[in-house]
Amino acid sequence: MSKSPDSNRTAPAPRAMPVPSGSASRRTVLVVDDEKDLVELISFNLQRNGFDVLSAYNGNEAIEIAQREKPDLIILDLMLPGIDGMEVTRRLKADSRTAGIPLVMLTAKGEETDVVVGLTLGADDYVTKPFSMKILLARLNTVLRRAEQAQTADDSGAMLRAGPLEIDTAKHEVLVGGEPVKLTLTEFKLLLSLVQARGRVLTRDQLMDKAMGTDVFVTDRAIDVHVTAIRKKLGSASWLVHTVRGVGYRLQESQESGE
Repeated sequence: MSKSPDSNRTAPAPRAMPVPSGSASRRTVLVVDDEKDLVELISFNLQRNGFDVLSAYNGNEAIEIAQREKPDLIILDLMLPGIDGMEVTRRLKADSRTAGIPLVMLTAKGEETDVVVGLTLGADDYVTKPFSMKILLARLNTVLRRAEQAQTADDSGAMLRAGPLEIDTAKHEVLVGGEPVKLTLTEFKLLLSLVQARGRVLTRDQLMDKAMGTDVFVTDRAIDVHVTAIRKKLGSASWLVHTVRGVGYRLQESQESGE
């Protein structure tokens, strides 16, 4: 199975992209893939863009390095020999030493089920092979920026903002462009969950659990109906809720940021 990105490896490397603002030091990324050439290609581009890089070629090695070095982010291929990427994700997220490390999955095209399972286990984002280095770097910077925001923000009783949207969590009020939007309690919880995820994809199951609890059975179709209602009430800002086909939903803060 070919696992190489769709870029010509002899082509010039993409223009260096800035490390997320506010970083006081270089960020460290752990790249995990069993294809040495791909690890080297990703590592070269990360180093060129201001990152320090660690590498691992199997699941056991990845877990050991993550526990010892505690990198700022992990790029993890799902198709690993021995312990696969899904099990690596499960173990890392269950370990208090590594649970908070952002994780971006590399998946083969058409593996939507793996994407859903990976996101449910706690992965922050995914990139589908073949991919361009420009896309991968953009995703990594976005995930790191979200992690910074999540670390410094205290959402308890706070006013959350995303584009023209404002949510007062204490008063359960939603404003778009300064105008109030009336949502049902379930709609409010769904929208709040998407905002608090800070751009991370949430599967339908995750949204169900956050809005209705883990002991309530709700079909995927029911979540889709609620999302449709939310978009309608958001009016001209309906683009805030972005559908990730076959996976779930994510919040986007600008109309140009959709995939």
